[in-house]
Amino acid sequence: MAAGATTSGGTVSNIYKGNSAKLMFPAWAMIGFFLLAPVGMMIVYSFLTKEFRGGVIWEFTLAAYDQFFFDRGLFGDEPPSIEWTYIGIFWRSIWQAGVATIACLLIGFPTAWFIATRRPSTRSAWLFMITIPYWVNLLIRTVSMKFLIRDTGPLNEFLLWTGAVSEPLGLINTNFAVQLGLFYSYLPFMVLPIYASVERYDFSLSEAAADLYSSIWTTLWLVILPVVKPGIVAGCILVFVPSLGAFLAPDLLGGAKTFMIGSLIEEQFKGSAGNWPFGAAASTILLSIVMAVLLIYARNQNKGSER
Repeated sequence: MAAGATTSGGTVSNIYKGNSAKLMFPAWAMIGFFLLAPVGMMIVYSFLTKEFRGGVIWEFTLAAYDQFFFDRGLFGDEPPSIEWTYIGIFWRSIWQAGVATIACLLIGFPTAWFIATRRPSTRSAWLFMITIPYWVNLLIRTVSMKFLIRDTGPLNEFLLWTGAVSEPLGLINTNFAVQLGLFYSYLPFMVLPIYASVERYDFSLSEAAADLYSSIWTTLWLVILPVVKPGIVAGCILVFVPSLGAFLAPDLLGGAKTFMIGSLIEEQFKGSAGNWPFGAAASTILLSIVMAVLLIYARNQNKGSER
């Protein structure tokens, strides 16, 4: 039907004119109820006063943020000093998430390239194999990883049986175990966006670079990466952000030395000893950092597109 063809409701080109707000209302209602309202509630709770037996008292204060950034002693009557404990937990979380993101990129890019260069008839099967493990709940997969790498687990038993090691490797409750859990949990979030970019890549560009005597690494750096950069950036964001706030991998695979911000927040809402305002304040600070990074990236992208 032509764009200007008439129907009982008017022309096709004008059939939705004036109704865009009504059509968008269900989507905005879902976003407001399930996203904006919980975030707003979290921000409000971060300014409330902790109730001794759990919960909050509706008296607004900055005590939760003060507790996060400053140490005023056991009884709160000492001169304030910087509270490095929580800042250290934040830094550890950023470092762990960064390492997991780099590991996913190093494995995810070749994997995505391999899948995108297969015959069209087999690509779906390869993607299916990537996503199969993620049909299982994340908790079950993390517990399975803990069983696999523990001192008496199948991995150590196999290494002892082959004689590769003389005693079990102490993998559990280490930074390596946490990074392994994060890597295993979020690898497909890196593979799928890069695959989508590589699938649209014009391979004649690589052939032209080869005709001009470009090496493989030069072609990768100057031709391929700039084209598939949007997929790489999207994959890094999709891995880094959930890794930053993860708490299952640190709780089940790590120990006290691998405590991350997600675990800190989770602890504040457990039992009657929890501190809801402090947990909400830590969540708000984490959200602010993530939003700042995303806004900086979006701003740089807009500047690049204007050029």
